[in-house]
Amino acid sequence: MTRKKIISNIIPSIVVELMILIYNLADTFFIAQTNDPLQVAAVSLSTPAFMVLGALGVIFMVGGLSCISRALGAKRKFRADNIASFTVWTSIITGIITSIILILFMKNILNLIGASPDTFEFAYNYLMIVTCSGPVILFNLAASGIMRSENHAGVAMAGQIIGNIVNIILDPIMILYFNWGITGAAIATVIGNICGGIYYVICFILGKSSLSISIKKFRCMPGVFYIGIPACLDPILMSVSQMTLNSLISNYGDMPVAANGVAMKINQIVTLIAMGTGQGVQPLMGFCIGAKDLKNYKKVLYFALRFITITSLILIGTCYFFAPKISAMFLTEPSAFKYSVDFTRIFLSSSLAFGIFFVFTNSLQAMGAGRASFILSVCRQLAIYIPAMYILNYFAGEYGLIWALPVAEVISLAQTFFIYGKIIFNPFKLNEA
Repeated sequence: MTRKKIISNIIPSIVVELMILIYNLADTFFIAQTNDPLQVAAVSLSTPAFMVLGALGVIFMVGGLSCISRALGAKRKFRADNIASFTVWTSIITGIITSIILILFMKNILNLIGASPDTFEFAYNYLMIVTCSGPVILFNLAASGIMRSENHAGVAMAGQIIGNIVNIILDPIMILYFNWGITGAAIATVIGNICGGIYYVICFILGKSSLSISIKKFRCMPGVFYIGIPACLDPILMSVSQMTLNSLISNYGDMPVAANGVAMKINQIVTLIAMGTGQGVQPLMGFCIGAKDLKNYKKVLYFALRFITITSLILIGTCYFFAPKISAMFLTEPSAFKYSVDFTRIFLSSSLAFGIFFVFTNSLQAMGAGRASFILSVCRQLAIYIPAMYILNYFAGEYGLIWALPVAEVISLAQTFFIYGKIIFNPFKLNEA
């Protein structure tokens, strides 16, 4: 496995993650230009609920990618076709059902996540529109995973970038020019997702993928769920954790809520690099496991760990130093600005630990270690992070809530080392797609 091939998979995945960050920052930035911090707070409140759709898409993106890459490594093309068809069609059906459920229970969800009387209407309008694109969001993620499983990282990247660019172009037009505010941001998001989906459909029609997604190839493939569900649990539980954080921090007013949303986005500059790195090497590691090539598997893993360590340290230092300037782009209210700078620097203290954690969890998913991935996901959020929030909130208030994340990341990384160390001695017994 050459270094060039590893980098050629990592870079497109990182670019996609950075485009997602730019899209998120653009939404927040242009909404902030309305000079209404309540709309900024509403976006922060809406993010966890919106993340549920993305998290469900991870089932099909990661589960399909892992199973397909191992099937291709084992030279089982017919099985890879079955998995691809199952992944696409099941993702669309799941997206339709999820959107209907979210729309029916939207008011209950907003009350649960801590929307105040001042932010409720803004958050409701945003989520009701964005939720309609649920089937497209899940299809896009499933299609991206299929392309990446074949090492077509550039093709997968293009689809997600197209959607984000369309969104970013439409944001200032709909938010500011038409004066639609947060509603305009939601409409831009839906149109962007549809454009990305159209791109992937064209790619399958033109044969950019060697795999078939024909309904005739559809077979029930539980392995997709075995790997995908544990993988999706982390973002779903992350949404639950974020809802818990928003609910608790809203007790201190709307300004800490707005500041927390901005600080989380700044921290994503580092964490999304880690996610892109882990997702970029996962199909390579899965192929190696399918081909029973442990030597190249370890080569890919070690390169990813070195890469994420160096890039994370550089970005952490940069974001820490420029935290005031970045925060000032989104928040001008003095108390919200101060909270944002402080929260950002606290979050950054554990960003490297998250990066290493994410690379190792992606390696477990590549092996087909669904049970280990499940344990890590549940423990990280439910058993460590959420309890830490309540404990530190009791002793240190709003700042204790923010420090709960670094505490959870360090404990979770130690747990990951222990579990991974036990599995790596016999990874091939997990490689059934």
